[in-house]
Amino acid sequence: MKRLSFLKLISSMAIFGTIGIFVRFIDFGRGFIASSRGIIGALFLLALALILKKKPSLAAIKANLPILLISGAAIGINWILLFESYSYTTIAASTLCYYMAPVIVILLSPIFLKERLTAKKLICVTVAIVGALFVSGILESGFGTGGALGCILALGAAAFYASVIILNKKLKDISPYDTTVVQLLVAGIVVLPYAAFAEDNNLFEAEPIELLLILVVAIVHTGIAYALYFSSIRELKTETVAIFSYLDPVVAVLLSIALSEPMSPLMAVGSLLIIISLVAVELPFGKGKERNNDDVNY
Repeated sequence: MKRLSFLKLISSMAIFGTIGIFVRFIDFGRGFIASSRGIIGALFLLALALILKKKPSLAAIKANLPILLISGAAIGINWILLFESYSYTTIAASTLCYYMAPVIVILLSPIFLKERLTAKKLICVTVAIVGALFVSGILESGFGTGGALGCILALGAAAFYASVIILNKKLKDISPYDTTVVQLLVAGIVVLPYAAFAEDNNLFEAEPIELLLILVVAIVHTGIAYALYFSSIRELKTETVAIFSYLDPVVAVLLSIALSEPMSPLMAVGSLLIIISLVAVELPFGKGKERNNDDVNY
């Protein structure tokens, strides 16, 4: 049973790590992609719940509704920024900068979560920030490059993702499954007006392959990936889930290399620094735990 759960966890992380290549080939506004992902993904998870005869807890959702609404809106903005970053830099750079979200959470945890900022955390944060600086390409090409802009957009997405992580820690007596369904639906609805009025999206002129890719992002990279993730974490230790969650950026880096996207030696060093620091901060040194199974990848 644990072997199956382990395979589900690895599969979900691998799926999350490939989303960039699919988004890059969709010629629609990023708001439309984000809205479609949220709404279709939420409906898929609801349909799956009905098939498995798992009813959402309406009482729990109602009790946590303000936080779910705010965090859901943050997820929508987070997606737009992340998807937009793919247009300016490599998939690897976008994903690695996006995974600075745990670093932001660590820095804000003394204020919002009343958690102690340990020496281990500070070292890992410093290493991750240096790595992000290397990955951005700023040291090699300056601030005027498209790559730098892409990394800035991805870091903005990371900031909104960090706010979701912090808000999720304020939720009470609600399952991760119910949380995700509501947040995805809210994210899709919140972004919908932006997609409708600020972007030029014409479905009637869309190529069939683009519509298929949107469905893949919404169903495979959202619905199926989250279903695999939630069904795997029940049988696995928290530390295992936390550490193997970083297969996502590793897959993104490998995918970027396979696509022959540019990666200088300095960017490669930065990639390693980010991944090593993020994994190190999750290792169960001491008595504290940095992460729980309610934190999911968005």
